Amino acid sequence: MKTLLTILGALVIFTACGVNQAAPGHDSAQAPSIPVIEVHSSAAITTTEYPASIQGKVNVEIRPQVSGILQNVLVDEGSFVTKGQALFQIDDNPFREQLNNAEAVLHAAEADVLNAELEVERLSPLVDNRVVSEFQLKAAKAKHRAARANLDQAKAQVESARINLAYTIVKAPVSGLIGRLPKKQGSLVGPADPEALTTLSDVHEVYAYFSLSERDFIRFKAAYSGNTIQDKLGNVPAVSLLLADNSVYPEHGRLDMIDGQFDNSTGAITLRASFPNSRGLLRSGNTGKIQLPIRHEEIFLIPQAATMEIQDKRFVFVLDKENKVSRKPITTVGKSGSDYLVKDGLEEGDRIVEKGIEKLQDGIVIRPELPREKIADNRN
Repeated sequence: MKTLLTILGALVIFTACGVNQAAPGHDSAQAPSIPVIEVHSSAAITTTEYPASIQGKVNVEIRPQVSGILQNVLVDEGSFVTKGQALFQIDDNPFREQLNNAEAVLHAAEADVLNAELEVERLSPLVDNRVVSEFQLKAAKAKHRAARANLDQAKAQVESARINLAYTIVKAPVSGLIGRLPKKQGSLVGPADPEALTTLSDVHEVYAYFSLSERDFIRFKAAYSGNTIQDKLGNVPAVSLLLADNSVYPEHGRLDMIDGQFDNSTGAITLRASFPNSRGLLRSGNTGKIQLPIRHEEIFLIPQAATMEIQDKRFVFVLDKENKVSRKPITTVGKSGSDYLVKDGLEEGDRIVEKGIEKLQDGIVIRPELPREKIADNRN
């Protein structure tokens, strides 16, 4: 009996020891060691990309203003031309004949005026001496006024013929680059043609057009100070242009225009950014992506590795004073590098698990590792 009691006592002691070893939850020596960081609010800038289409500052269609046979094409596709340079020549023989006819009519009108003046001068003394009636003089003066009107009309016809003759040389309205040349020498051209002679693009400065949804536009307006849209545009930092090959255009641009209304079909509003293009790297018709910076104040930056997603929601593990972790939902508003920007869900000085959260469960106690350098302010 005494031996049985001794054995039972030993079992009780052994079991108690086993229980103590199996419950290390509150034993800091047995708690897992996991990196932890302390979060602090700061200002940060995020960059959002929007598809953009690029156009030259001036992008015009070149069309003839008179009809005729295209006699000469004086430029080549893709060439640079200066303002006033001749681009096309239309056969001018018909227009020279029109000018000659108009000038002949003008000379005849000048002669009629001279004859009418002579008739008035002849009749004036005869009326004074009562040789002829005053009615004849009045008729002569009326004929003189009609001759003057015909002369003015003839002068206008001459000027119109000269203008049409000048239109046979099609000149560049601005300096820029010549586009395609669909019309060849010998083609019949005219103002009513559905296709232009060519297009001319002034690309020393280019416009990149992109659109914001209504929600993004509200965020955009809230991100920058100013009482008016123009004030807010003046406070937007320089924007970048990502080209089709994912390279960044070397020049920065400025937002300078917001459309006056939303597009009813897309629910978006158009913005414009201007970029210098002195080296001619961009052409009308290029595409790319505008990288629009948005400034966020009083925001928390945390590593993406410190978060987990469950059913479209993001969570972090927050430590209490006893180093016990609990899962907490957060609201993010974007990314900055490898960090998320957290708008809601965290408070100043909170400690969160930096990585390794996939192995954690609510309520366990961990042993925080010495934190890495605190997240630095990103104020710019």
